[in-house]
Amino acid sequence: MGSQTVPEPVQNPNTKYRNFWGNSPETEEAYYALHGVSGTSGHFTAPSGRSLFTRSWVPVVIPPRGIICMIHGYGNDTGWTMQLTAVFLASHGFACFAADLPGHGRSPGLRAFVPDLNLVLTDLKDFFQSVRSRPENQGLKSFLFGESMGGALCLSMHLSMPADAWAGAVLVAPMCKISDKIKPPWAVQMALRFVARFAPTLAVVPTADLVEKSVKVPEKRVLAMCNPVRYNGKPRLGTVLELLRITDELGSRLHEVSIPFLVLHGSADEVTDPAVSKALYEEARSEDKTIKIYDGMLHSLLFGEPDENVAMIRQDVLTWLNERCPDQHEIHIEGM
Repeated sequence: MGSQTVPEPVQNPNTKYRNFWGNSPETEEAYYALHGVSGTSGHFTAPSGRSLFTRSWVPVVIPPRGIICMIHGYGNDTGWTMQLTAVFLASHGFACFAADLPGHGRSPGLRAFVPDLNLVLTDLKDFFQSVRSRPENQGLKSFLFGESMGGALCLSMHLSMPADAWAGAVLVAPMCKISDKIKPPWAVQMALRFVARFAPTLAVVPTADLVEKSVKVPEKRVLAMCNPVRYNGKPRLGTVLELLRITDELGSRLHEVSIPFLVLHGSADEVTDPAVSKALYEEARSEDKTIKIYDGMLHSLLFGEPDENVAMIRQDVLTWLNERCPDQHEIHIEGM
């Protein structure tokens, strides 16, 4: 096990299929400028000594009115499709920060091998704390934002910190449980658990094509597959067992969740189970909680759906944030 070199990503996914997206800017910087956002990238070395590739998207029209700490899903990264959401939120006054998880995107590590999510959580907490402690960010409300596995990590982070550590969380198709529709049969799981003791990095877990299951629009499916740093191989044994562990743990602790949250899920999601999001909403002791189930939508709500669906869901997220972080300025950026 060790670091693996990954190719430099194409910076702006919008330029890959210009006929599909319309007249998009040619560069990432031009795309940011079009929406009134400043984007930066770098590396964060945690106290553990581990390194994470990081990104930020900050509004340039006015000072930010809130901070959003974002966690991406399994196999993904911060710089392809997730940043489209970050740029949208930054253009409306929220400073967004994210890191590629170990073994994902441009962070070091064997691709998609995450054998200990507790270590990942520790490094993410250190990174987010470094962001929140910056002079320009002090006094701002801080929110968590997680997609799929990232949603599970948001909840785990909340449960490992003081109840008032975060102002709220946006959970997009959170992986509080892996759907039975993509989970291997029980007998196969038992065999995989045995083999994982000796070869945890083996990429042999049988599962459905996640892009096919997640992304509804065919052209967007092709675009997602063109991400040069996306992991498209079979899941590794150690990673799958760790995901099963953390989702089992979360499923038993839903009643402990007290953070204000918005949970979003597609009713036709076959990657994560919308029934568990409903259980989260019903069991959480949070006084401020909202759930939205979108009829017929799949797992990739903020990218893989038709543009009108994506726009609607973005607006739902922005409305929820605005209600908890009132804006004293009017922001209007063309094209969003």
